[in-house]
Amino acid sequence: MLNKLNDFKDYIKNKKVAVLGIGISNIPLIKYLYNLDAEITAFDRCSKSDINCIVSDFDKLDIKYSLGERYLEKLKGFDIIFRTPGMRYDVPEIISASEEGAIITSEMEVFFDLCPAQIFAVTGSDGKTTTTTLIYEMLKEQGHNCWLGGNIGIPLLSKIDEIKETDKVVLELSSFQLHTIKRSPEIAVVTNISPNHLDYHKSMDEYVGAKKNIFMYQSDRDRLILNLDNSITRSFQNDAKGRVVNFSRLEQAINGAYIRNNCIVYNDGVKEVEIINIDQIIIPGMHNVENYLAAICAVIDFVDIKTIKKVASEFKGVEHRIELVGEIEGIRFYNDSIASSPSRTIAGVNSFRQKVILICGGYDKNIPYDVMGEVIAKKVKGLVLIGQTSSKIKKALDNEIERTGKGKEISVNKCSSLEEAVKTAYDIACCGDIVIMSPASASFDMFKNFDERGKKFKEIVKSLTKKDKIY
Repeated sequence: MLNKLNDFKDYIKNKKVAVLGIGISNIPLIKYLYNLDAEITAFDRCSKSDINCIVSDFDKLDIKYSLGERYLEKLKGFDIIFRTPGMRYDVPEIISASEEGAIITSEMEVFFDLCPAQIFAVTGSDGKTTTTTLIYEMLKEQGHNCWLGGNIGIPLLSKIDEIKETDKVVLELSSFQLHTIKRSPEIAVVTNISPNHLDYHKSMDEYVGAKKNIFMYQSDRDRLILNLDNSITRSFQNDAKGRVVNFSRLEQAINGAYIRNNCIVYNDGVKEVEIINIDQIIIPGMHNVENYLAAICAVIDFVDIKTIKKVASEFKGVEHRIELVGEIEGIRFYNDSIASSPSRTIAGVNSFRQKVILICGGYDKNIPYDVMGEVIAKKVKGLVLIGQTSSKIKKALDNEIERTGKGKEISVNKCSSLEEAVKTAYDIACCGDIVIMSPASASFDMFKNFDERGKKFKEIVKSLTKKDKIY
């Protein structure tokens, strides 16, 4: 593997390299390639003034730029092009560059080729980040030297010189990153699949196909971990290349993890062992129990049961994932900004035994919202809507009312901003109520990303005072 890395360094020296996208996550990649003596041109739709705070430390480096609305017009004459995950591989300018001889790749594709360590990778529509983090925390707690990357942290290609063969690498991978990848990890996890990112993918089939790349290039020595409770992931067993391990909270897994008598049990095909009582898991919701089931299947051969129990008793969750922000006048506010799909919001709402006041809506990714009607009618006492998808979510509830008569009593409020939505939710809430922002939508109509949206929600909640409430 060292020879492979040295060959890459020799190859890229003095090559003309284009990096598409100058987001914060690509800065370490650009610096790494520059230090290998590549001739770098950084491309971005933003203007120089928009990204100056990000690239100000490039001023002393000999890096060229192509910026603005027509930035891809200069994508000519390059030896290698690093495509940012959010950009499709088949835009005309990239196709043209490929036809002219450029190698089209991505940070993750090159990392997979060069990484000397065992890779654990997680994908899915929901639960990716929590499951990835759990795997990382369990391996690290056991004493393994671990690296966390993909959608989390910095591009690991920039750290490739430091990663040893005995280390463990844990990646969260999106469908964008997997779309063109031709390598699979030794241990692959698919948490679940439901409609998502259909504003980017041309069809549901393309989205599912991208997800399947996480295991399509495995060998028979590798492991594929699948959710039996999801019809799409269950069907992946037919295409598996490696050994399949299943997890389920609804049925007994013959080879994998499941729940029996409130306890997570692991069956390796020969014997069963009780791992942990689910009441010991401190992050709320059965969807998080599913995340633990998946993570346990991934690490079972690498960590002790006591390590799993320790992480379960201490891990408080990842920011923006049913995160308790604060309590005012006996009203608890939860930030679930990561919920950018209906299935994720349904899981979030179902985490609570009582009915909630739900702040919902955002950017429209062209995914269906019909499935939300039933859970809103059953588990929501007040609905506060914002953003492009507000009418779709309202229609889902209206259809459920028409179909079953349930949900008529729900207070529905449409707002023009997140600040107005939070104050409206606070106004209609009573002592003992739960307010949760779980948008079931992406953030791009109002915010750069879910992180910015979540931080803004927390900022607004923390600015509320008792006198803000209208009685």
